[in-house]
Amino acid sequence: MKESIGFVGVGLMGHGMAKNIVENGYDLSVIGHRNRKSIDDLVARGAREVSNLQELGTVSDIVFVCLPGSPQVESVVGGLSAGLSKGGVIVDCSTSDPVSTLKLAETLAEQGVHLADAPLGGTPVQAEEGTLSAMVGTTAEVFARIEPVIGTWAGTIVHVGKSGDGHKMKLLNNFLSLGYAALYAEALALGEKAGISTETFDSVIRGSRMDCGFYQTFMGYALEGNRDAHKFTLTNALKDLTYLENMANGVGLANPVGNAAKNSFALAFGAGGRGPTDYVPHLVDFVARRNGIGSKPS
Repeated sequence: MKESIGFVGVGLMGHGMAKNIVENGYDLSVIGHRNRKSIDDLVARGAREVSNLQELGTVSDIVFVCLPGSPQVESVVGGLSAGLSKGGVIVDCSTSDPVSTLKLAETLAEQGVHLADAPLGGTPVQAEEGTLSAMVGTTAEVFARIEPVIGTWAGTIVHVGKSGDGHKMKLLNNFLSLGYAALYAEALALGEKAGISTETFDSVIRGSRMDCGFYQTFMGYALEGNRDAHKFTLTNALKDLTYLENMANGVGLANPVGNAAKNSFALAFGAGGRGPTDYVPHLVDFVARRNGIGSKPS
C-alpha cells in the first residue's frame, strides 16, 4: 500500500511536485498557501486540503516541505511534529542551512520522526514535467521509503549521504550557478563599457566550451528580454550564498569567490532587487546601472 503524503509549500516549485505526486496515485494532503490557485488546482486533481500543520502531520506518513529557507522550515516542522506518528518522515526540499537541518534532525529523532533533506535542481517548468533532480541526505532505510515518491517529480535522484548532506551539496551546486550569474553580469557590463555588445558576446560564447544550460537561461533575459527565463529570486540567491558562507565558516574554509558572488547579489538586493519577480538573470541590470550603463547591456 502506498504511503499517505503531505505537502507544505505549493508555490513555484511545489505545485508541480505535488501535482505529480497526486497524479501518480498517492493520497495527498495539502495545506493553505497564499496562492489559492495552486491549492484549488491540486484539490481538483484529487488532493485534500487540511486546516493546520498538526492535522497534516496526523494524516500523513511522509510530508514534503518546500519553503524559502531554514526559518520557515523550522517553524513548519514544529507544527508538523505534533501530529506525526513515530516513524513518520519529513522531507525538506528547501535550500536550507545544513546547521539548522542537523539540529532539526536530532530533535525529531528524539520523537521517533525522521528528517530527510532533498533539495532540488531545476526550474518550475521541470517541476511541472516531473524532471527535477534531487540530492538526498538520509539513512538508507528512509531513502528506500521516500525514493518512489521523489521519483514522481524527479528524473535524477542521488543519495548523497547522511542527513544534512543533501543541503550541503545543494549549496555547492548553487555556488556554481550563482557564481556564473555574477560572472555573466559583470562580463556583460564590462563588455558594454569596452564596446562589446551583448549580441557579440553571445555569438562567441554560445556553442563554445563556456556555454551551458544556465548560461542559456541567463541570456534568455540579458539577450532576449524574457523576464521569466529563470524564475529564481535575487533574494533567495543572496540567502543561499549566505548559507554557503556559514557552511564555509563552520569548517574553517576561506571562500573569497563565494563572498564575491554574494556581494554581487547583496548589491542588487540593496538597490531594490528584493521583489517576488526580481529573478537571478535580472542581476545584469543592477550591475549595469551600478556602472553607469543605465539598463541591461544591449
